[in-house]
Amino acid sequence: MSLVRTVSRALKCRVIGAAGVAVFALFGCRNLSAPKSVEVPRKPVPTKTVDLATAGSISGRVTLAGKPPELHAIDMSAEPACAKEYSTPVIAPTVVADANGNVANAVVYIKSGVSDYAFRAPSEAAKLLQKGCMYEPHVTALMVGQNLDVANDDQTTHNVFMMSQNNRPSNRSSLPGSEPVVESLVAPELAIPMKCNVHPWMKGYVFLFDHPYFAVTHRDGKFELTGLPPGTYTLVAWQELYGTMEQTVTVAPQGAVSADFVFKAQ
Repeated sequence: MSLVRTVSRALKCRVIGAAGVAVFALFGCRNLSAPKSVEVPRKPVPTKTVDLATAGSISGRVTLAGKPPELHAIDMSAEPACAKEYSTPVIAPTVVADANGNVANAVVYIKSGVSDYAFRAPSEAAKLLQKGCMYEPHVTALMVGQNLDVANDDQTTHNVFMMSQNNRPSNRSSLPGSEPVVESLVAPELAIPMKCNVHPWMKGYVFLFDHPYFAVTHRDGKFELTGLPPGTYTLVAWQELYGTMEQTVTVAPQGAVSADFVFKAQ
């Protein structure tokens, strides 16, 4: 063995320390090289398309069992331009339920079962309006690749603050009479909080999906998901205060399945 190789070997072995003497005695230094890098396989790109001739649907209703919480009225006295638009107190829309318990602003969506399918996002942007210093709608849902246009219908300045985790956070001014703020979100994400720092009572949520099987309930609490390929799915309902509920649903070819969700008032 040459002198250079001997010195090099000795220097490498000095890093072993006392704890490695036994290992060195058995194996020398030949197993101490850095491990080879491992390539992480990329997620395959979905290629399947839905056969509408066999597609089915899921429909149902989201309701609340029990009395909804008594929510406070919003004090808009700091913004007269918005306060004058209301003749009655504005209640925070954390839970919106009618006398029959039908829940609005709940999001119902497929959690799993469609990852093998490819979907094209709508070319038309989803719309969100800042009106009366509130968000209309309070909860917005759209697809990856679909723009979100946030317009200002008030005679005051807002800022559109989207506190994303999977997407790049955004905080931009929205002036009276200006063009809508356009948000382009590129990754699925659930319940992205939205707020306006100028008017701290303005709060909303944005949901972003990589498939079209989602719905936001209106005042009747109803939802419908159509064009589903036959299969078994995890169906989720989300509500701002009460969290999420799940159930497993199987859709037969051309099948129409009913699935209701009942949140319990706390």
